[in-house]
Formats: sequence, structure tokens, C-alpha cells
Amino acid sequence: MTTRSRWTHLFGLLAVVSALAGWPSVGAAQESKSAPLVKELTQLLDQRKLDAIAAKVPDGADHFVGALYFPGLQLLVVSARYSVPSYVVEKLAKKDYREVYIDLNSASIPESKVFFEDLKADGLQALREENDPFDMYEGKGKKLAFDGDWKKAKISEKEYLDAFTSVDADYAKLLEVLIAQAKKGS
Repeated sequence: MTTRSRWTHLFGLLAVVSALAGWPSVGAAQESKSAPLVKELTQLLDQRKLDAIAAKVPDGADHFVGALYFPGLQLLVVSARYSVPSYVVEKLAKKDYREVYIDLNSASIPESKVFFEDLKADGLQALREENDPFDMYEGKGKKLAFDGDWKKAKISEKEYLDAFTSVDADYAKLLEVLIAQAKKGS
């Protein structure tokens, strides 16, 4: 048996064992689109010795995104519309990124606000090890904990994974805006 066929055989056995044991399958662990983007953003923030970043979101004159970064611990990202966009634009021009983050978190238009709590600053993850912290999302009238326990959330596994895919895609788009802003600073 070649090395390649051994690996194929091993993964096949793991899939069967996990299905029989009721564990989430290897395929069920959704691939995170945000993980490589968080890595890129946090590297840029580390290089520039920044703990916050913010930017205007290109889809509207009053839509912004801000992030607070705690190296190795977490990345907190908030996005919202702001009723006085010139106020935020002025702060962005001064690179008062922390102030923009605070304003978006506290004084933004409430129904427009989305918040991502990326524990471990490693991108959103659909599943975590038992004792690992888990990522959270709040927005659009929902609070979601990506702890792998869809039963506790009273939704199906498919609904949980679909929600993860949607939230992760939204997070990835906002990370791209923050990365572009961080690159401007160089």
C-alpha cells in the first residue's frame, strides 16, 4: 500500500468511526474564510504596533468598521452605520481608531450593528475543542455562539453550519476592509 493510499484509507476509517460515534464529521468542520484574513490583519497590526484599526466600509457613506486587538487573545470587530458620518470620518483622518471602535460600539445606529468576538484571534471557527474558548456573533437580531452545540441553540446541525458560513463570510468582508486600511498606513 502506498503512503497516499494509507492516508486515504485512514481518513475513510476516521469518517466511519466519527459517524458511528456521533461525532461531527471531518467535512462538518466548516473551513474558516476569516482565519487567513485574521492572520494577515494581526500581522499588520503587530508590525505597526497598533491595538486598534478602523475604516469606512465601501458600501455606503455612513457604514464603518472598527477592531480592537489583544495579541494572542482576541480580536473584537464591530461594524455599524453612524448617523453623523463626518464625525467618524474626522476621527479616521486623525487615525483615532480606538475612538471609532468605541463610537461604533456605543453610539451607532443600533439595528445596523454587528459584533464579532474572535477569541484566540484566529478567525471564526465552527467547532472548538472541549475546553477552548469559542467565538461569538451578535447582529441582525441574533446572538450566536460558535461552540459546536447547535442543540443548546435549539437549531439543527445544518442551520448551525449555514449560520456559521454566512457569519464567517460577513466577517471576512469586514476583515478585508480593515486589512486595506492597515496597508494604507505603511
